[in-house]
Amino acid sequence: MSQHILTAVAWPYANGPRHIGHVSGFGVPSDIFSRYQRMAGNKVLMVSGTDEHGTPIQVQADNEGVTARELADRYNRVIVEDLQALGLSYDLFTRTTTENHYAVVQEIFKGLYDNGYIFPKTTMGAISPSTGRTLPDRYIEGTCPICGYDSARGDQCDNCGNQLDPIQLINPVSRINGETPDFVETEHFMLDLPAFGEVLASWLESKQGEWRTNVLKFALNMLGDLQPRAMSRDLDWGVPIPLDGWRDQPNKRLYVWFDAVIGYLSASIEWARRSGDPDAWRRWWQDPEALSYYFMGKDNIVFHAEIWPALLLGYNGKGARDGKPGSLGALNLPSEVVSSEFLTMEGRKFSSSRQVVIYVRDFLERYDADALRYYIAVAGPETQDTDFTWSEFLNRNNGELVAAWGNLVNRSISMAAKNFGVIPELGDLTTADQAMLERSRAAFPKAAAELEHCRFKNATNEAFEVIREANKYLAEQEPWKIKDDPARVATILHVALQVVDDAKTLLTPVLPNSSNKIYAMLGGTGVWSGMPEIHEVTDDDGRTYPIITGSYEGAARWESTPIQAGTPLAPPTPLFPKLDSKIVDEELARLNG
Repeated sequence: MSQHILTAVAWPYANGPRHIGHVSGFGVPSDIFSRYQRMAGNKVLMVSGTDEHGTPIQVQADNEGVTARELADRYNRVIVEDLQALGLSYDLFTRTTTENHYAVVQEIFKGLYDNGYIFPKTTMGAISPSTGRTLPDRYIEGTCPICGYDSARGDQCDNCGNQLDPIQLINPVSRINGETPDFVETEHFMLDLPAFGEVLASWLESKQGEWRTNVLKFALNMLGDLQPRAMSRDLDWGVPIPLDGWRDQPNKRLYVWFDAVIGYLSASIEWARRSGDPDAWRRWWQDPEALSYYFMGKDNIVFHAEIWPALLLGYNGKGARDGKPGSLGALNLPSEVVSSEFLTMEGRKFSSSRQVVIYVRDFLERYDADALRYYIAVAGPETQDTDFTWSEFLNRNNGELVAAWGNLVNRSISMAAKNFGVIPELGDLTTADQAMLERSRAAFPKAAAELEHCRFKNATNEAFEVIREANKYLAEQEPWKIKDDPARVATILHVALQVVDDAKTLLTPVLPNSSNKIYAMLGGTGVWSGMPEIHEVTDDDGRTYPIITGSYEGAARWESTPIQAGTPLAPPTPLFPKLDSKIVDEELARLNG
């Protein structure tokens, strides 16, 4: 039975281009999942956009001598182009500076306020002495007062997992320029997180055995010390506070993380409006049978497993103070928070400022998008921190994509095209033939079980086990040596081509570009797996901006489909380029230079 599945993808920050560490956490895993779910017959809505508010945008804009909006416009377009080139199949990739987003964020704030879960409070805020601007909690570091960790952030300690307030840090400094912040009195609106302690605990406990262990353990540990949390900032760049006496204040805006997580909802509403059915978003957000999966890196767990559920619960009127749903109606909580760990690069933490980085755009100018997607699927930080190295990238590209998968595709289609010109007839099957076909078919439920639980490495490895066995099958059957039995040659090559077709399907979520090529090589017509497109759209205020969208309907289905004998075949072209070993030294030189 078909289900509605929301794929909510972390919003990349628009203060610069994104590097491969970013897309390993939120981009490629979410796309693998979405493509599989569409192939399985489910109705997927994959949404995200660029996160464009907050102090970091203003800081970067000052550094570049432009306005915050000019900076956001520039990097929004860069990020859109890069994610589209990587093949990420968003139904809508938008941005947080739209009129629609502002309206939805303000509606959620008012619903929370009316239900009593947001209240004003005078607090001590961190201010930059040199600029006079508010310093976000995450831009202040110091020693944790609880465990003594010397790189704790102003919002939480990554070592012990406890929530913090910047003023609690020992020897706090600004990450922007190293100065010691001033702490001054300021009035802010606070989210009453303690009012959700009991309901959050019950909800999280219900996820035992369903969520990744690292995510659930981290989320449950945070419940021990819930404190009210500021949902506004002293800043002139962001969503205005929608209350009398506040909306016109030039230096008071909603917290960027308050508005960013609401972007999943606002993007869904924008998608529905652009689709011509303004209420279509409700099927993913209000149907009790709908599922929602949130993809991000582990540094965002607190916002997706604690703050966002609290916002939804409060808007629904489900916290300690009860209340009633706002005008949008009750909204679904996340079904799963799918958090990846961190990717490092050649043993070092990614750092744009220190040039320990390779941006998505630079990578795709030199290498195949599917090669990066494959690396992330099989060697990315799915459940533990992992290290990207150029030598491993080279080995996986040449040893697995080229020598294993590309070789199977090339020699199977080449021999069939040369000897028959078409997909040959299937004759009498030997035990070896039957075993090969059965192994290939059996991979579908096995890989599906892994993909359903976001275990992308296992699913990809299952497909490659089939590929390795198929290469072994061809090597043992040696059809090139058979001179006097064309029917036997035809059967062997038919079996090989059937496995190629199956493996193409198994790998479509990970390798959509090359799977589309194989579909065409095997005589497929029309679209196999849809690819994302960039469209220029106009906002309500007349501003034009790019979005990623697409029609992802196609022939791709999660099943083994019998190939048709007699389908014309042409000699294939290489599926993946073999890389010269010198790229390792060249890339290390770029990195170290």
